[in-house]
Amino acid sequence: MRVVHEAAGERRALATTVDLADSFVSQTIGLMGQSTVSDDYALVFEFGEPGFFYRLRDTVPRRVIHMLFVRTPLDVLWLRDDEVVKMATLSPWTGLGVAKADTIIELAAGSAEGVEVGDRVVVERGEPPDGDAEPTDDNPTAVSTEDDPAADTTE
Repeated sequence: MRVVHEAAGERRALATTVDLADSFVSQTIGLMGQSTVSDDYALVFEFGEPGFFYRLRDTVPRRVIHMLFVRTPLDVLWLRDDEVVKMATLSPWTGLGVAKADTIIELAAGSAEGVEVGDRVVVERGEPPDGDAEPTDDNPTAVSTEDDPAADTTE
């Protein structure tokens, strides 16, 4: 799985190591207690279908991110249907952000540089379009095959 930024016809991987916060407990804990977050890591909060009253009013719930007990700054993206509706860099311990969203993505500070409101950011599941190409400066969206036993090239 990876997180990809799409803008101006170009695609760029924001993170190639992605975890889903898909339970109440994992969404509550988030990245609390983490002293570092690697540059290629993302934590994705997918909230699914909004409740009855939100659907009745054809709106999306406000999603709050706090940085209490988070010891490193984070770039946070609020998405609605894969479109960035808010982007913020939140400071450790005191940061707070809120926006109407169906998905939130937390990244290491600086990882979302160049992402702006209105851009598309998608969470891709499965194999990327580039297959098993190695990441390079010329091809930053490629994915590493270091942990893939099928990609073993030893002779």
